[in-house]
Amino acid sequence: MKSAITSLLFVFFVFVSLGAAAEPVKETRTVNRDLAIQNLLIGLDSDNAGLTSSSAFYLGELSSTEAVIPLMKMLRNAEQEELRISAALALLKISDARGIYAIKRAIIFDESKRVNDMCEKFYNAYLYDKYSSEN
Repeated sequence: MKSAITSLLFVFFVFVSLGAAAEPVKETRTVNRDLAIQNLLIGLDSDNAGLTSSSAFYLGELSSTEAVIPLMKMLRNAEQEELRISAALALLKISDARGIYAIKRAIIFDESKRVNDMCEKFYNAYLYDKYSSEN
């Protein structure tokens, strides 16, 4: 009798645990995209080059159209080549016409050959994606 009760309890707990495991797992944290974009825009104005560069990168990953104007400003005015290249890459990922035009102009007017070359590669990649998807 004692072993039968133990067996029934064991089976009961197995079914209860299987039922709990079958329920969908709810997301405990939701990401607020707008808040993230606002924080990244603040990061663009930082004096820390690493923070500025990574903020530009993630704004590009999020395809934030709100960031186009600040990124264009960064592409034109940043002192470090790396920051201008990060801004160009972010603008390429966003694929807004204003940003693509800024990349195109940086090919001609940026004083750094390195930035010119990278912007030319980014612009060529944009054209390749644009016209290869049409065909």
